[in-house]
This record gives sequence, C-alpha cells and structure tokens, in this order.
Amino acid sequence: MTTVLKCTHMDAGYSKGRPCVRHFDLELEDGEVLALLGPNGAGKTTVLSTLAGLLPSLNGTVEIANRVVKPGQARSASQAGLVLVPDDRSLFTTLTVEENLRLAVTSRRAWSSERASVLEYFPALSERMKVAAGSLSGGEQQMLAIARALVQHPKVLLIDELSMGLAPVVVERLLPIVRTVADTTGAAVVLVEQHVQLALETADTALVLRHGTNVLQGAAAELADAPHLIEDAYLGTSDPLSSKGSQQGTSP
Repeated sequence: MTTVLKCTHMDAGYSKGRPCVRHFDLELEDGEVLALLGPNGAGKTTVLSTLAGLLPSLNGTVEIANRVVKPGQARSASQAGLVLVPDDRSLFTTLTVEENLRLAVTSRRAWSSERASVLEYFPALSERMKVAAGSLSGGEQQMLAIARALVQHPKVLLIDELSMGLAPVVVERLLPIVRTVADTTGAAVVLVEQHVQLALETADTALVLRHGTNVLQGAAAELADAPHLIEDAYLGTSDPLSSKGSQQGTSP
C-alpha cells in the first residue's frame, strides 16, 4: 500500500490568524475510503476546499503522492491528481451528459474507452447521454458528477455531501459504487456524508470533526459497532478520544 494523501498540521479557515479547522492530520493509502463525519459547521467542507486548493491553508502541508500541493492553488492540487465533487455538483446544466463528460476527458482519442469505463459504474447514464444535465434527477446528477470526476483518473477523490437532496434509497445505491471505485481504481476517497451508518458501512476508516477539531478517529467497522462513541463525538457529551479503540492524530 502507498500513501497518496498526507495532510500535516493543517490549519484552515477564511481569515488569516483565525482558523476554523486546527492541527488537522491525515494519511490515506491508495484504495482507502475515509468517512469524514461531524455536525453541521464542524469544518468538513472547509477541509475539502483546502485540500483541493480552493482555500489557502493557514498552516501545514498537503501532499498527494509525495507531491506538495501549493496552498490555495486548485491547479496544483488537480495536476497532482486530486479531484473534488462539490456538494452542489457544479454541473453545466445546459450541456448534455455526454458534453459534461467530454469536457473532463483530457484526450479526445480516449473518449470511447472513458465513456465505456464510467458507464460500467453508472449504467443508468447510458440512456441519458443526450439529455441536458439540468433535466436529470438528483440521483442521476450525482452519478454524472462522480463520473465526470472519474474520467480524470483521480489519485484522491473528495466527495462532499453525496446524499445532498437525495432520497435514502438512492444513497444506498450510490455508496456501494464509491466503494467499488476505490477498490477497482485504487483512488483514495474522502467522503463527507450525513448518513453516518451508511458511510461507516462503506468506509475503511472514519474521522469525526467537532468545532474544527478531530475528536474521534478509528476503523469504520469498529465505530459502527460503537454508536455511543459517534453520538458523544457529535454532541460533545464526553471525550471519545479517551475511549478504548479510538486514536488521535493518526490513521488506524
């Protein structure tokens, strides 16, 4: 296994000297899925935006496949192999499914193989290729957003709020695909998700943020079997980092 994402002592926020995420450390190996959890306002989207270079880090470093990403430079993160699927999906709604995908393909010659590859993950899109993205259902739009990320061959894939606006039954169908993507492509995935139990069933590891601080981290399966630790981490009713089986500052 190879470390593809390493984040060391990262402070993140929107005003210099006033971080809302503090001393954030993370290491992910190829094919590893991390569920990044926490209540609203905990700093999850801020972490993803900083990793993706959309926000400059206030301190610390981010490395992708041993390549240091220049703070606040999305191009640097993208060139290193990081791709973000934002919570609003950021599709070109007046363009068709095919056109959205083609825009992300780096080589025209590769289009046929790329098309076939993503449709293996999302066969439902095969009959929607000529449909405008804005006319798709919410689930189909999320499929397209992830498919567009995959044709860029990410080493690190960030997915912010996959379930935003989707029915639970749709989320149950999409999350196993994220697992399959990690297993088959070797991409490391950071998944921000409010459906905690479903996220833990999908992920290898999990980390809970509260008020910008890592308060709980461990193997996803172990945390799924200890829901009281997750509840305490969300509500702040105790210090779950002192509980058996959890780790602070390192990946399990």
